[in-house]
Amino acid sequence: IQNAVKKCDLPPGVFSLLQGAGHELGVTLVQHPITQAVAFTGSLRGGRALFDVANARKEPIPFYAEMGSINPVFVLPGAAAERGASIAEQFVQSVGLGVGQFCTNPGMLIGLKSEFLDDLTQKTADAAEAAGPATMLHQGIAEAYSEGLNKIKSIEGVKTCGASSVASDATKNQAACHIFEANLNTLFDHPELKEENFGPSSVILKADSAEQLEQAAEGLEGQLTATVHGTEDDLQKHGKLIRILERKVGRLIFNGFPTGIEVCPSMHHGGPYPATTHSFFTSIGTASILRFVRPLCYQSFPDTGLPVELRNKNERGILRLVDNAWTRDDI
Repeated sequence: IQNAVKKCDLPPGVFSLLQGAGHELGVTLVQHPITQAVAFTGSLRGGRALFDVANARKEPIPFYAEMGSINPVFVLPGAAAERGASIAEQFVQSVGLGVGQFCTNPGMLIGLKSEFLDDLTQKTADAAEAAGPATMLHQGIAEAYSEGLNKIKSIEGVKTCGASSVASDATKNQAACHIFEANLNTLFDHPELKEENFGPSSVILKADSAEQLEQAAEGLEGQLTATVHGTEDDLQKHGKLIRILERKVGRLIFNGFPTGIEVCPSMHHGGPYPATTHSFFTSIGTASILRFVRPLCYQSFPDTGLPVELRNKNERGILRLVDNAWTRDDI
């Protein structure tokens, strides 16, 4: 990176890397008077703590935190009947991608009880058993994942329906894929199931009715994503579910999986709290730079006093909004 900075003739301070084992380094950086904005990716606990530090400054600064998310996947009846096996295979691949260490890892799948959902569950279990363990980023993450698994296993009504047939090696910070299942009522009785377990695990919840699907969606906190697998007929029948999810997430996916993120102008990687601290901004995509700029309006300035991008002659040939019309023309 430093070689690239030098080659591009950028200021040497454009990139710096500081490493620390505790929270003191992060707090110091957020409190430093030169710091004017902060982007953060990590846990809800860590993000909220630094958010409070940023707002406790004499001059509070923007703090853009991307935090926990379980990224629920809703499988509607038509999709379960038409392509349950395909959904199961891709779901386990998404759960295990990067050893489950993606912030968009799908930690929950919810569907209506049916023989098709039962088949999907079994195929998901089979795929999980075929997935081998892999090494997580460091010991702390691996231990937290193991503790999370034990917490899920201790919840009454939850059972393991599939797990890697090869045991993970704790000395190598390995984690194995685990898929759990339960009746959706278990979620209502044990809201701790909605807590993110960072790693390759997920819970399949089976609903008794469409109303229960809506109740589950309504009970969600802010999420980065939600996914709906269905047919066009499913969308017509479950329109209320879609409307609820629109209020809960930053990205709503149809017949896909949340771990695929394209860096493009239309991408929004954010969501309502506690997924992030500001749902308007994205941390991925071309609009992510807007976290680090500030609007400034020039009123009644002569043309020569304006930045070159705002002058009548469009010397840079950029796209500009003039009198509510986008144009590259001179004014």
